[in-house]
Amino acid sequence: MNRLIEHTNRPVTLLDGGAVRTNLSPELGFSKEDRDTNMRRIGFVAFEIMKHGGLCISSAIAPYDAARKEMRARIEAVGEFVLVHVATPISVCETRDSKGLYARARDGTLPYFTGISDPYEKPADADITIDTTSMTTEEAVDLIVCYLERRGFYNSP
Repeated sequence: MNRLIEHTNRPVTLLDGGAVRTNLSPELGFSKEDRDTNMRRIGFVAFEIMKHGGLCISSAIAPYDAARKEMRARIEAVGEFVLVHVATPISVCETRDSKGLYARARDGTLPYFTGISDPYEKPADADITIDTTSMTTEEAVDLIVCYLERRGFYNSP
């Protein structure tokens, strides 16, 4: 987000999945239906931001292909949509889990956990795929920025 802000005059909004769930979807759980509803809400807000000239970054877990496709179609009605698939293996995610969520999912006390007790449908239409197993955050950002530059989203100074 910060790199994008440095290179555009358009307002940039980050829709963090956790913040959206807390503020716009607190009544939702993690069933497929609730996740789809959450994605529709994120898609609606992103659409409105882009319709009014802004750029939107959504950092939400979107495990279902149909919901991602629905969001892509909605956004592409007013602008560009880029799907970044963070394809880091679950084993690596578990070692980084400071909240203990994966352990709770594995012992059954946290239901509907993506990749453990709930499916993750790998996107076949990702614009960028990143595995952060052996790269820094800065390297991952560089890959995304290079992609955006190649697509003409903005130019570096």
